[in-house]
Amino acid sequence: MASLIDLNIAGRVYPVACRDGEEESLQSAARLVDAKCREAIAGLGTLSESRQFMFAALLLADQLIDKNPDAAPPPPVVPDTRLVDRAEALALSLEALAAKLESEAINA
Repeated sequence: MASLIDLNIAGRVYPVACRDGEEESLQSAARLVDAKCREAIAGLGTLSESRQFMFAALLLADQLIDKNPDAAPPPPVVPDTRLVDRAEALALSLEALAAKLESEAINA
């Protein structure tokens, strides 16, 4: 059965579900992330929440690389060209629609 615990990270509380027996491990991980978020703020000043987490992740990754320099990074993600083509076509359609709406607003 899953448990719901509160994690305190960078001054905010995040309710997170975990499996029974994993609470302390998750709390320890949260304390580590909290420490890295606070380290980022101390070094860089005021940061948005997303930038705090990004810098915390970078600090943790750097720490992992220092401990295991031979660790290979994951392979790059190769995008599905069909999805890229569809996204580009959608973007072009949206840009055309925006231009038409702007034109109509100017002429109104």
